[in-house]
Amino acid sequence: YRIARQASRMGCHEFSSELYQCLRTRVASEHFYFWLNSLKDFSQAEQCLSHVEDRDYSGAMSAIAEALRSYQKGIASLTAASTPLSPLTFQCEFIKLRIDTLQALSQLICTCNSLKTSPPPAIATTVAHASGNELQRCGRISMQMKVCMDEFRGLAARYADLHQSLFDADYATLRNVELQQQSCLLVSHVIEALILDPQAASFQEYGALGSVQTESEYERRMMSVFNHVLEEVEGLSKKHPPVSHLHTSCLCDAVIALLKVPMSFQRYFFQKLQSTSIKLALSPSPRTLSEPIPVQNSQQLTLKVEGVVQHGSTPGLFRKIQSVCLNVTSVLQSKTGSDHKIPLDTKTNEMEQRVEPHNDYFSTQFLLNFSVLGTHLVTVEASVVDESGIEWKTGPKTTVSVKSLEDPYSQQLRHQLQQSGAQPAPQRGAYARF
Repeated sequence: YRIARQASRMGCHEFSSELYQCLRTRVASEHFYFWLNSLKDFSQAEQCLSHVEDRDYSGAMSAIAEALRSYQKGIASLTAASTPLSPLTFQCEFIKLRIDTLQALSQLICTCNSLKTSPPPAIATTVAHASGNELQRCGRISMQMKVCMDEFRGLAARYADLHQSLFDADYATLRNVELQQQSCLLVSHVIEALILDPQAASFQEYGALGSVQTESEYERRMMSVFNHVLEEVEGLSKKHPPVSHLHTSCLCDAVIALLKVPMSFQRYFFQKLQSTSIKLALSPSPRTLSEPIPVQNSQQLTLKVEGVVQHGSTPGLFRKIQSVCLNVTSVLQSKTGSDHKIPLDTKTNEMEQRVEPHNDYFSTQFLLNFSVLGTHLVTVEASVVDESGIEWKTGPKTTVSVKSLEDPYSQQLRHQLQQSGAQPAPQRGAYARF
């Protein structure tokens, strides 16, 4: 198993696939069986991509489709392998992102092929001059490319969110996630530089890629592909105006170059050397889970948040907690009053505090105002700040429901005014009585 794991890390997926195939029937529980079965499927998926040839765009799409079939089978086994004690959250999210990235790359090749099946009309240049939009000269492919660019930027944002949640990960795993994010940003930049906005595209921010010190063979190969793609794109964008078959071929070549680098599954995918978790307790707490906490709208609620930091066998192996950041928000879910100016899902409170744990315990208080009558959902989310000042979205997230009730004095006054036929006075604040 260790040899297979190392083979997956080094990108030798054909070898690792055979080992996982042999091992999956030699384990003592069905969870281990499904875990090894998923690893076998992931290795087979990456093995499909290793046969992609340069300039063979239809072959690349077929290889991606075959890889996606194996990935879908693998993620089903991975879900079956998860348990409450080992939910495999990172593994599932990483594989989902890999699947979505492959689908986006396949869609990009399809979009490039649409230039042949649906070229710009003869009057495209005239329409572009008349409308003042130069993208019109490219025809319908320009809008399709914009959709592709937005999709890759969305994938890069999801990789960034995943990276921010990996407080316990080793440095090689974090770097691997960064490389996946950079590859998505690279593709979106290439689309913009070649087709959507060649004049505004800048290559200076990517100029330092070649000087980055690489620590693994996978990183070295990825950086080599990044630099090669940028050189090709920079040379082409200066010589030819968009959009021609040269531009779409350059995009497809960039996709194939990324696919030909075997994916590296780093240590955190298999093994968690550092374990850190936070447990939160809120007070006041409701008597039952479905019952909200009552509070008068003329008063403020003091919410006390207590927490305990729990560690595994090797605390602080990669990074240590400097402070805990607590973010409290409340959202109006339902209204009982007649105030229609405030819509539902409006944030009624938003606060943040940082506390330093002492002996792995921390405590703080928030003063919340619920002047709008109705039910509010209060969410408390914790994140940690390490010794370098970097914030990590580790969670957890806890919610509690609060029901804002009308002040009895204001309610009595409103009833008296309604009985006398007069208009009700506006609700009084906490200091209006004095």
